Amino acid sequence: MSSPDPQVRAARNPSTPAPVRGPVVAVTGAASGVGALLTERLATSEAIKQVIAIDERRGDCSQAQWHILDVRDPAIAEKLRGADVVVHLALDLDLETDAAARTAYNVRGTQTVLTAAAAAGVHRVVLCTSAMVYGALPDNELPLSEDAELRATAEATGVGDLLEVERLARRAPRAHPGLNVTVVRPATLVGGTDTALTRYFESPRLLVVAGSRPAWQFCHVDDLCSALEHAVLEKVDGELAVGCEGWLEQEEVEELSGIRRMELPSAVALGAAARLHRIGLTPSPAGDLAYTMYPWVVSVSRLHDAGWRPQWTNEEVLTELLEEVSGRRTVAGRRLGRKDATAAGAAGATVALLGAAAVVRRARKARRRI
Repeated sequence: MSSPDPQVRAARNPSTPAPVRGPVVAVTGAASGVGALLTERLATSEAIKQVIAIDERRGDCSQAQWHILDVRDPAIAEKLRGADVVVHLALDLDLETDAAARTAYNVRGTQTVLTAAAAAGVHRVVLCTSAMVYGALPDNELPLSEDAELRATAEATGVGDLLEVERLARRAPRAHPGLNVTVVRPATLVGGTDTALTRYFESPRLLVVAGSRPAWQFCHVDDLCSALEHAVLEKVDGELAVGCEGWLEQEEVEELSGIRRMELPSAVALGAAARLHRIGLTPSPAGDLAYTMYPWVVSVSRLHDAGWRPQWTNEEVLTELLEEVSGRRTVAGRRLGRKDATAAGAAGATVALLGAAAVVRRARKARRRI
């Protein structure tokens, strides 16, 4: 005689917990950063049946089932069998990574995960890019619609990779019918992150380009994880922006941070940034500067319509960011050691780096005259 259905047994014995009917979720990049936070969140959620964690090393979440491999390895398809949803967070956006190696990892990894997910019978893949893909432009609306054209260029750190990930996301459902792809685009991400935008607040002065119109919108990693969970549970899909409500003007940022501005003409700031990056003095290309000059604030209406709300305000996230970077000194995107900062003086280092760009320019002109 066959044993009763689990639901029947649960009904007869109220003390028996009902079986979890939620999805099996695979998370790539699960050992660190946002991936680790999301893995822990999903593993402790009653709405999730199981979490499959994938990374090149084992993380700390003991409730997850771990697979150690590179996301570019086609063998990942076998590890994804049985998963309902894949959240792909294995992206390298480190400022110090070689640009060509970073692109090779990010693009090939995303291609492999999408193809492997389709082959394994996964019905939904959630990708995470950035609101930076909209571009920071002087004529941007405040806020940008989630359907706004992606007008970014590949001139800022990692943005070219993210645009390619977006292209792969749009193409995947056509190449793999039945595969749903959701894209989540966070605003300036804060919470254990290290980017050109978070390093902006490590500077002794906030660089302001004359005539620019900055607007700051932040996204705390906790809010990003809750938005990703919404996508995992199919409460929302499509292309979504995530961030705090509204934005802060540059004057508000300066007042809240207590950091004074250093205003430079556009030609000087952009020219110096380009030259310093070209000669290897700074990790950030000149394109990163645009995101501190012009607005790229986004509406989060799709998540709002699905019942999601951010738990953090822009003011609160900025306060946390300032606490995180306290004691660090960065000039033009280059982080200084204690000895560097003491020897040069923070403001003096800024002048020194800008002066270095002028020296390079004069030297090149002299070589052309010879």
